[in-house]
Amino acid sequence: MYDWALEFPGAVTVCDGDFTIIYLNDKAAKTFEKDGGRALLGTDLMACHNEDSKAIMRRILASGEPNVYTIEKKGVKKFIYQAPWRKAGAIAGLVELSMEIPFDLPHFVRS
Repeated sequence: MYDWALEFPGAVTVCDGDFTIIYLNDKAAKTFEKDGGRALLGTDLMACHNEDSKAIMRRILASGEPNVYTIEKKGVKKFIYQAPWRKAGAIAGLVELSMEIPFDLPHFVRS
């Protein structure tokens, strides 16, 4: 189904419109290994998030607008991109991409 993403170096997590986890690539399964890894498939994404995060996920589904930010955890900086995915034009769920990035990430302005 998502063969291109399986060995992608960033974590790819996908849930449906009911927040049921339907896909974890290898990196996501490894990232969430202590929480069950691939055993998380078919479980409720909301069950492992705080109220602020739940509100953001609901907002993404309702508005169709992505949530984008960076974090630092255990000395690693990551770029997080959470956005709706669509099926036949309708929002069908959420996808999260989490990728490690350098602390001094270059920025280019192109015209």
